[in-house]
Amino acid sequence: MPADRDDRLRPPHAEPPRGRRSPPQRGSGSTPSRTLSRRARLDQPRTPRGGWLQLPSYDPEAFGRLSERIARFIGTGRFLVWMTVVVVVWIVWNVAAPAPLRFDEYPFIFLTLALSLQASYAAPLILLAQNRQADRDRVNLEQDRARNERAIADTEYLTREIAALRTGLGEVATRDYLRSELQGLLKDLEDNRRRVDAHMDSDE
Repeated sequence: MPADRDDRLRPPHAEPPRGRRSPPQRGSGSTPSRTLSRRARLDQPRTPRGGWLQLPSYDPEAFGRLSERIARFIGTGRFLVWMTVVVVVWIVWNVAAPAPLRFDEYPFIFLTLALSLQASYAAPLILLAQNRQADRDRVNLEQDRARNERAIADTEYLTREIAALRTGLGEVATRDYLRSELQGLLKDLEDNRRRVDAHMDSDE
């Protein structure tokens, strides 16, 4: 065939003719699967690119639970007793112990620094726990409000239904009403019969 003859006559380093694709060679180029894997997928969130400074990632929910535990412990009498014991032992040791064994002599600068550091960390943790509690209270309040609105709507619906039933029952003929109507009809019939009898007696 002419195409085969042209392929045989073409030198090995020549490019293939236009309109024809050369078969992929092993070990050269990237396969379509690799190309697709390198592209960003639209069904997955985009991962942030690493910059010069990468902050450590953490779980906000776990950190919030930890802060609540610490805040609850700080607000207990046990923490107050333990802190008092530690402060008293610290002061007594640095006052009554021999001079070589004292590590924080008067005016107890290291103790003041430790208490200041503890207070500086305790305040944000307590605020974080309070914010989480406020968020939970707001969610509970919204749920209670929605529940109350549903209850009010159900009550109004039941009230309208009861009023409609009462109106419908007012238009229904009851036993007493039928009895009174029948008694009235019987009375009218007796009056008419008496009139007819009186009229016939007068004619005779």
